[in-house]
Amino acid sequence: MVNEDDRGRRPAGMLEDAVLAVLWEGARPMSPADVQAVLPGGPAYTTVMTTLARLARKGLASRERAGRGFVYSAAVDEAGHTAAAMNELLRRRRDRAAVLARFVSELEPEDEELLQRLLRDGGEA
Repeated sequence: MVNEDDRGRRPAGMLEDAVLAVLWEGARPMSPADVQAVLPGGPAYTTVMTTLARLARKGLASRERAGRGFVYSAAVDEAGHTAAAMNELLRRRRDRAAVLARFVSELEPEDEELLQRLLRDGGEA
């Protein structure tokens, strides 16, 4: 899998995912500098600021004023975000039954058992 293009840039969405992961791990709201310090690959401060602002506009991060700047925290949890992405992918497919059948057929046995239990128990984990 290629992680960067010929100019050394990450594919679209990859930095947003990395920033969200940092926010999910954060015990408190984080400044752009806090996030930048944790991210691998050393993206520019302005890139981190832009990414955080974009996540806030999308409703994936919340921001609050702190001094002259902002601090950010995740507005959605990781499980909810991942489930929404999976549902969006499924909605865009013509043959949802085939996609779901393939998904289930490729699950690890313990994940298949968990899915069966969740379906039986109405989604309660």
